[in-house]
Amino acid sequence: MTRASSATRAWPLIAGLALLAALWLGPLPDMARRAFSPHMILHLGVTLAAAPLLAIGALRLLPAQWLRSRQPLAAALAVSALEFVVVWGWHAPALHEAAAASPFMFAVQQASFLGAGLALWGTAFFSRSRRHAASGALAMLLTSMHMAMLGVLLVLAPRLIYAPQFCLGAFGLDPLADQQLGGGLMALFGGGAAAIGGAILALRLGGEEAKAQG
Repeated sequence: MTRASSATRAWPLIAGLALLAALWLGPLPDMARRAFSPHMILHLGVTLAAAPLLAIGALRLLPAQWLRSRQPLAAALAVSALEFVVVWGWHAPALHEAAAASPFMFAVQQASFLGAGLALWGTAFFSRSRRHAASGALAMLLTSMHMAMLGVLLVLAPRLIYAPQFCLGAFGLDPLADQQLGGGLMALFGGGAAAIGGAILALRLGGEEAKAQG
């Protein structure tokens, strides 16, 4: 592989690193510890934008013989469960407030968001085989469902779920409206991005089946 072709194949990895730097070194981390919708923008940016770019970029650079797994369904279910625990766990009031109050816990939260995102997208797009595509589509479907569910619960909450000092409101919104905006972002973009990932894998699965039949 030439240096030029390596750089071309690595562009998602480079873009993911640049996006991650912009997210973590910009104003969002400070805002996220004081208001809910900036927290959600940061969370979704890390898990559903930077993580897939990093995972897919890294996979494009691996030798083909490395991209093999005998248990794609088990891996997909495992990462789906991990991602569920990470997302719902950090949005439980105790952990969310701990991350907002402590720089160390905030760093742990962000690292776990990135790790869960890398595991999910890396496992889902690990290989172009039919088994991997089907397993990856299932993982994305499960992720889409639980993210949409969490988002809807946040939108419908009649009062603040988190302590007022960590929900001061942002973008001119009062605290409850800001919490509802964060929930809407989770439901729309969190559920939607995972659904799009699943749709891409389903199309890939259909293409592989057509090749097999042809």
